[in-house]
Amino acid sequence: MHKDELLELHEQMVIIKDNFAARENVDGDIFAKYENLDVDPSHVHKSKSEHKHAVFVLGNALATAMSEDEFSNAGRVGKRMEELAKDAESKI
Repeated sequence: MHKDELLELHEQMVIIKDNFAARENVDGDIFAKYENLDVDPSHVHKSKSEHKHAVFVLGNALATAMSEDEFSNAGRVGKRMEELAKDAESKI
């Protein structure tokens, strides 16, 4: 995936995050790890690896917000996103 495509994906995922964060039944702290990264889609100066890591961390948070438990489809996706985030973080 090219960096511009990754930035577009990151931007779309942030829109989804904002929609989830606005819901009353979603814990706002679920996105804290992503927000602490300080990597925003508009930060084009940040490396592709940093954006990739941010996308996986955000993907994990989104899947967690959608999951009923760790064994649901979203829960399994969240677990995989967590693994990918760890791998991407090691490459920053």
